Amino acid sequence: MSDYFLYMKSEWLVTLIIFLLLLIKIGKGMSNGMLLSIVQFLLLLYVIVGFFFNGKSELFDGMFRTDPSIAFQKNILAVGVYLITLLFSDWLKKHQNLAEYLVLMLASLLGMYFMISSGNLLMFYLSMELSSIPVAAMANFDLDRKASSEAAMKLILSSAFSSGVLLFGISIVYGVTGSIAFSELANYTTQSPLLLVGFVFLFTGFAFKLSIVPFHLWTADVYEGAPAITSSFLSAISKGSIAFIFTITLYRVFGSLEAIWHQMLVVLSVATMIIGNLFAMRQQNMKRFLAFSSIAQVGFILVGMSSHTAAGNSAVIYFILIYIFSNLAAFGIVSVIFERTGKERIDDYKGLYQTNPFLSCIMALALFSLAGIPPTAGFFGKLFLLTAGASAGNYWFITIAALNMIISLYYYLRVVRSVFMEHNDQPLEKIQTNPASAFALTICAVAIVLVGLMSWIYGYIDSLH
Repeated sequence: MSDYFLYMKSEWLVTLIIFLLLLIKIGKGMSNGMLLSIVQFLLLLYVIVGFFFNGKSELFDGMFRTDPSIAFQKNILAVGVYLITLLFSDWLKKHQNLAEYLVLMLASLLGMYFMISSGNLLMFYLSMELSSIPVAAMANFDLDRKASSEAAMKLILSSAFSSGVLLFGISIVYGVTGSIAFSELANYTTQSPLLLVGFVFLFTGFAFKLSIVPFHLWTADVYEGAPAITSSFLSAISKGSIAFIFTITLYRVFGSLEAIWHQMLVVLSVATMIIGNLFAMRQQNMKRFLAFSSIAQVGFILVGMSSHTAAGNSAVIYFILIYIFSNLAAFGIVSVIFERTGKERIDDYKGLYQTNPFLSCIMALALFSLAGIPPTAGFFGKLFLLTAGASAGNYWFITIAALNMIISLYYYLRVVRSVFMEHNDQPLEKIQTNPASAFALTICAVAIVLVGLMSWIYGYIDSLH
């Protein structure tokens, strides 16, 4: 029994926090501030515990798998959720349904944990549903805005469709191979046409969840309509978890089909980077801007993923760690400004540095990292992705990716120019950032610099395989 508690400690601890929230909700209750502080403390405690007692094991006849790399991936997501509760503490404290929102967010996180540790396709599918359905409810938590309800409807419809496609692919794979266990599928080397059809459907389901072009059409509308906290959760945490399990599925389960999925990744990566960049250039709304930015970032993740090497796996994990800090910092600032002023257009940010130098500097640092400008961590993250992708010998592919990095400089620096260099006779008012949000933004800023400069972090990730 000790193995079940030790190797599933992440799942047990998140479940305990969810039950605590439910007990508080059905009891006498407490103030939102006190409740949020308790959850933040428990999440911090959990993040610390998550770095210890991580071994390799299989439970429930191989349905649940864990190893140090998987445990580290879970902890990356936990750090992101902890930062979200700090960054958006103002919004959370004001909401009348705080406990419900936290339960939904932690339930989604629990689903992501089971998904990353899944050892067969059924466990994987059920876990993905647990991680997806609560997010649709979270998107509707701006109860007085129609755009929030519209975002929730678009998200649930697109999630239902992608889940149907995914399940259809799983059923075909099972029909051909007679197994849903990852270990048995990995040893199945017969490449029948029907198996390839099932794999394509499975791949398409992942593409919807990751917003890979041309399965990205829901992303910008959902990010714009949903509360900023939900958009940041979708963009950083949800997308990170899907990237983790996608890499595991391709490398460990369908490695025998590498010749097929490598070409698919190359084509879709190029399309995703180009379309994401071109549409990001046209945006005025900051949340839509960050939505298309995140689509372009997925294109770079696919570059590293296409290598099918340990270095590619390490580069993906390292980049997602950096991406979470960078994206959460940008979304956090957008949320702080919107909560105080109701403005979220790029033109509204003109002259922001005149009145809010702290927010302006953090925003610039986050955008520099997303653009891959040295010495930020984003530069090193993209460098490792491109290096891993180049190991396959597709140098034209890496050249296109590098050119897309240059193109992305235009729209990231457009926001920075608006913040620092464009004069505004009536800039946004001085915004008082609460201590929790300021602390989280500071953590993100420090991480954006140090994660890249401290080379041992990448070395540690690489040693986990």
